[in-house]
Amino acid sequence: MTEYVLNSGGLKNQPALARKFVREVVAGLGSDVKVLLCFFAEPELETWQPRFETMSRLLQEWATAGVTFHCSLAADPDAFEEQVKANDVIYLHGGITAHAVRMFSRYDLAGVFDGKVVASNSAATHMLSESFWSGDERKLGHGLNVVPIRTIAHYQSNFGDDDPRGPIDWQQAYDELKAYGDTSLPVYALKEGEFVVREQ
Repeated sequence: MTEYVLNSGGLKNQPALARKFVREVVAGLGSDVKVLLCFFAEPELETWQPRFETMSRLLQEWATAGVTFHCSLAADPDAFEEQVKANDVIYLHGGITAHAVRMFSRYDLAGVFDGKVVASNSAATHMLSESFWSGDERKLGHGLNVVPIRTIAHYQSNFGDDDPRGPIDWQQAYDELKAYGDTSLPVYALKEGEFVVREQ
């Protein structure tokens, strides 16, 4: 069984929800947890190491008392599958949704992640979903359908307010996604810090 804990993103803006999220991710894994931090959704490779350092620190801050994280960085897409095997938690961070879909489409993710806890933020949450509405691209798209749901990240936040295109009409985004993709699947419009848990 694989547990997916899919987050909207914006955790640094919601510290109480960030703690709740991290505690859900590590529930039942014991006091020493090996975490693979993956930034493949971020196309600028030079950002991976500083983001790794920041997130390693924040995860420990948000952790349940007595839990120690042993973090490693997924630095090479060709080594990703082997690194997954060596870790308890695979944490897929956000970035650009279309880039995330391209980067992860090379893998049989359901098989690669079998038996793991997979956490995701923002663009990675979209990528894992059947379909999504992307705030960075402001359009609908299909994910890799690893988790059969439809998602909107950063829902009703100020994400995109400083964009030349103007603020996002979140209700319109929701309405568009509700009519898109496999309409038998639930739509999760996740406000920043909110997450959904799926086991499969």
